Amino acid sequence: MAQNKSTESKGRGRPRAYDPQAALQQALVVFWNTGYSGASLDSIATAAGMNRPSLYAAFGDKHALYIKALDQYWETAHAAMRAALTDPGLTLEQALTGFYEGQLAIYFSGDGQPRGCFAIGTATTEAVENQQIRDVLSLRLSQLDADLETRLQTAINAGELSSGTDAAARAVLASSLLHSISIRARAGKSRDELTGLMRDAVHVICG
Repeated sequence: MAQNKSTESKGRGRPRAYDPQAALQQALVVFWNTGYSGASLDSIATAAGMNRPSLYAAFGDKHALYIKALDQYWETAHAAMRAALTDPGLTLEQALTGFYEGQLAIYFSGDGQPRGCFAIGTATTEAVENQQIRDVLSLRLSQLDADLETRLQTAINAGELSSGTDAAARAVLASSLLHSISIRARAGKSRDELTGLMRDAVHVICG
């Protein structure tokens, strides 16, 4: 009996044969490259090095897995955004330039063609008929606008922008530029072209 208990204990303590974060990252890549509708659990399982039952047990159905991938992407993108926008040693122009350059690095991080923003490239399509994806996307976009508005208000308070500047309106302009860069990256514009576009636009935002 003691031997059986020991064997049982070892079985229960056996480590997972996969890394959940690595598997989720592979799922994110599949969704990013093919879109939500084009991705299948079989293709995701193959990319993650898992069988389909194990994938389902770890993350749930395709919809649940996509939501987790969307959250993981946002955490990565948002960390880069905040690093630039909250650095007290940067001017507004430097902060915005770093903000856009950080996102461009993500948009061009794939091995093949530039993929743009994961959320803009995939969630906007599904948000039309999927309430949960629509709610997640709306929340994330609102957070982006709020972060930019906070940084712009800081610039107003510091005298970098005139006191009459509408921080909220200019934040929407700044976030719209990011979405445009994402779409243009996915459409095949080069990183150099988009960097030039970004720098010109930042001068306008800071003007």
